[in-house]
Amino acid sequence: MMHPAVCALGVLALTHALPSRGSSRINPSNATYVLPQSDPNPSQRAAEIAIDRAGYLYGPPLLGNNSFFPTGPLGNQRVAADIAVFTANASYITESIEKEAGPVEQAIMSAGGFKNLSSYELLYKDQWKLSNPGRVAPGAFTNYTQDLFFSMERLSVGPFSTRRLHPSKDALPFPVDAATVKKLSGKTLADLHQSGSLFFADHSYQAKYSLQPGRFAAACSAYFYIDPKSGDFLPLAIKTNVGSDLTYTPLDTKDDWLLAKMMFNNNDYFFGQIFHLANSHAVAEIVHLAGLRTLSARHPVRAFLDRVMYQAYAIRPVGSQILFNPGGYFDEGSAVDHNAVLSFVNQFYPSLAGRFQQNYFSTFLKTQGLIDCTYGPPLKHFPFAEDAGPIVASIRKFVTSYVYSYYPSLNLLNGDLEVQNWIKESNTAAQVLDFPSAPLDHRSTLIDILTQMAYLTGVNHHVLNSNAPSELSGTLPFHPSAFYKPIPTAKGVDDLVAFLPSLNQSMKQVTLTLRFNRPTLPEEHGELVDMFSASSFLGGQPQGVQQAKDVFRNEMEALGAKVEGKQFDERGLSQGMPFVWKVLDPRRIPFFLCV
Repeated sequence: MMHPAVCALGVLALTHALPSRGSSRINPSNATYVLPQSDPNPSQRAAEIAIDRAGYLYGPPLLGNNSFFPTGPLGNQRVAADIAVFTANASYITESIEKEAGPVEQAIMSAGGFKNLSSYELLYKDQWKLSNPGRVAPGAFTNYTQDLFFSMERLSVGPFSTRRLHPSKDALPFPVDAATVKKLSGKTLADLHQSGSLFFADHSYQAKYSLQPGRFAAACSAYFYIDPKSGDFLPLAIKTNVGSDLTYTPLDTKDDWLLAKMMFNNNDYFFGQIFHLANSHAVAEIVHLAGLRTLSARHPVRAFLDRVMYQAYAIRPVGSQILFNPGGYFDEGSAVDHNAVLSFVNQFYPSLAGRFQQNYFSTFLKTQGLIDCTYGPPLKHFPFAEDAGPIVASIRKFVTSYVYSYYPSLNLLNGDLEVQNWIKESNTAAQVLDFPSAPLDHRSTLIDILTQMAYLTGVNHHVLNSNAPSELSGTLPFHPSAFYKPIPTAKGVDDLVAFLPSLNQSMKQVTLTLRFNRPTLPEEHGELVDMFSASSFLGGQPQGVQQAKDVFRNEMEALGAKVEGKQFDERGLSQGMPFVWKVLDPRRIPFFLCV
């Protein structure tokens, strides 16, 4: 990427200087937000925008070739201030982990270590009461060997890597023994494909990543299918794409098949964690940065963006310094090293993760063939859509009220030079991928943009990160971040523990996932339910916005109570899954890009 308006001052040079955020240009409090054509002080407003435009510059991307990162005098100040807030927010979880880790390790050593797969439950059972009060998902240790558990993770904790194969536009990626497919599904592979019942997840690109010494991983591709009789979403086959390139199915031995599912989970966990970096952080940041350079702090759109982008610019520099640096937290526990992170971002940011409109909630799921599919049967259960959909709908309802409160007439939108400059800037200097084109001539388009920004910061991010890894997607033994024995070149394994991390390495994985938690959010009013409740945001807003906030908050409270009340039904399932997934409780997840 070219780097227009790049300032030579290093982004991290001021990370220990903690500037005040009291400037009215940065975070107006109790101010009246006003469109530029109605501002009684247009010359002062123009001068302030000029200062912002000179102070917020586009710096080089961080953590791969993704979006520009803020630099310049004001950009560096904002990054430093966000890092200070992030550090304060992270202090509780850091201290809690340090306090609780010792007793966990001692309890496992007293039990004789990991003797079998069941022993890994000792890492979690009755532990981490401060660090992970949400606990591990019910069913995680009793049901993880079930195929339905594995497949339904693709529709809940990891919903972005699996797509339905189109009967005519997609070729079959790999063959599977015909008799095996027939015995499992009652159909041929071609039948499943032609009926629109076959799904595919592909992590074969990970085969090119270098492995760290003594650690191993596959690069799995997998088929899933809708069972013609039960309607269940089930796994069909997993291909390793390394070594002997074995293809596993549920008809293999119990240990072979379980290892195959673990190998896929290892790849999918890597995908989810780095995809979220390129999909939520990098995208939301660059759209906001374009707004910082074009919108007055008095502009209602700027107020909205500033609110949802709370502390946002801390994550990539902190990640560069302690997580994805050579020898950092990622290198300590992963099969691949930090260079794989950069390679992933370089590949997926321009092709998928960084594309703004393509990743609208419904648009993405339709493109993947997961909802509203016209060429195959519907999914019987889709927990991610079931939980996230109502949240996105409530966000959109608030945003619609917000936009119409300031733009009751389309002429006001057409005549708003600041918001038009923001759209133009996003498409040119900021190089936002797949952003709505200029000019902005429909209020519905602005509603789409602001809804997506709130979705990225308040929903999308937390499906993959925040408390999700410690509650399920990063838990052992089913989701190891590395294997410690070479990937088999032949079937017939009989000791899965030998492949899994030692106590020391397990503690590194567990404590890293816990670092993403923010258990004190309710006390700090940083949860999604309070996304639009801050006085610094509401001050000076029209009455319609105040009322819309109340509606949004009430809806989030109701959704949270519904999520909290989830339990197993008479079949031992919750939303069609053999585990209870409570990650997207609006009263527990942040409204912002917390980590």
